[in-house]
Formats: sequence, C-alpha cells, structure tokens
Amino acid sequence: MARWECAIEGDGRTFDRVEDLIVHQATDHERVECEVCGTVLPDGYFAIRHAFEEHSRAEYVRAYDATAKEVRQRENVKDVIESEADLREVIDRLEGGSGSF
Repeated sequence: MARWECAIEGDGRTFDRVEDLIVHQATDHERVECEVCGTVLPDGYFAIRHAFEEHSRAEYVRAYDATAKEVRQRENVKDVIESEADLREVIDRLEGGSGSF
C-alpha cells in the first residue's frame, strides 16, 4: 500500500491512508490565505483544490509566480488524491471533530 507524505513546509509525516493525510493537513497545519481572492482555508489538498476549482490557471500563475511545471505538479496532486480518497469520509471527520474546516 502506498504511503502518503505530507509535503507542507517539509513536514514529511507519512500516512497509510490518503484520508488521514488530508485530515492531518487540515487540522495540524496553520491555514493559508489564497493569494488570488483572500479566502483562508486549510493548507495542502484543500488549498490546491480551491486554487484550481475557483481560479483560472493564469490567475494562479500570476498570484503565486508559479511555473507551468509547478501548476502541472499541483494539478496532478489534486487528481491523484481525488482518484484515491473518500472525500465524504474526510468531510465527515472534519465536521465531526471541529464543526468546520
């Protein structure tokens, strides 16, 4: 089974389940502010998801001074997580643990 590694600020913690990684990112790391719109949200998967579902690639590139390679890497992370994760479980765990995320 693949191990999932938290890459936020060199955290490096690994998890057997992607759902555990996402919950860790949302609860154990500080929230970040979207450089495009100012929304404050959990770092990691939720920040990547927000960036690519709420904003265009061009907005992301301008706001984060990102390269095409960095954009593709984050889009790939989002796609892989969404193909593997039970996001309903993640939401249920986060809502049950803190009421919101």
